[in-house]
Order: sequence, then C-alpha cells, then structure tokens
Amino acid sequence: MRASYREYAILNKNIIVSFVAALTVSAITAHLLAGHERYLNSSYTAAVDFAVFYSSFAALFYLDNRRKYRMQDGRMDRSKLKGDLLRIITSLGAGELVYVAARWYSQYHLLTIQYEPYLASIIAHLVSTLVYLIVVNLGVRLTRLYRHDA
Repeated sequence: MRASYREYAILNKNIIVSFVAALTVSAITAHLLAGHERYLNSSYTAAVDFAVFYSSFAALFYLDNRRKYRMQDGRMDRSKLKGDLLRIITSLGAGELVYVAARWYSQYHLLTIQYEPYLASIIAHLVSTLVYLIVVNLGVRLTRLYRHDA
C-alpha cells in the first residue's frame, strides 16, 4: 500500500474513533439535558462533542505520528512538525466550521420535530460526521499534508 494511502487511512481511523467517543458522550449529555430549552441542549451538546473529539483526536494523532518527526539523532524535527500541524489544523478547522453548523442545526431541527434528545444527537452527529470527513480529506489533499505521494 502506498504510504500516502496508509496515512489517509490512519487519519480517518483517528477521526472515526474520536467521533465514536464524542458521539457516545454527546448522546448521554443530550439525554441528561432533555429538560432544558432546545437551543441550550443543542449548544451544550455541541460543546461537549467538540471537547471530547479534539482531546481524543489529539491523543491518537500524537500516538500514531510521534516517530514521524524524529530525526536520526533523536531530536525533534520542529520545522516539519510545525508545517504539518499548520496543514492539519487548517484542514480540521475548515471541516469543523461545516461540522458545527450542520450538527447544531440538525439537532435543533430534530428536537423541534419531537425526536428524543439522544436520538436527535446521534442522527445529527452521524450526518455531520460524514460531511466533516469529506471536508477534512479534501483539505488534507489541498494542503498537501501527505505531499510525498506526488
């Protein structure tokens, strides 16, 4: 398998595992906040989702890539790390903007048509995740994060 495809697979694995963790915690949060106003439920659930996703993604991304930034002498290649961090943050940031808007609106809409809060959270999360994966993978491609595949 080409190295770039392997890196895309690892990136997507990290995103999916992080989304599963965020999905679980945010569905529980939505259920616990069922008695609150819909806009509060949607907003708090999105905030919890964001915190869980990024903390788990950062840990997984670090674990999978820590050797990539080590030079022969054992020191860290800070310039390569800085460049790749800029590329991944740009890609994740663009995806996050689309994700947050789609997730908040989807959950709010589903709550207004009387879906159970946990189910509204799960559905909104799944739909938004699909959109997010598309945007992030396009962003990674456009920023040439895995540029050695040229």
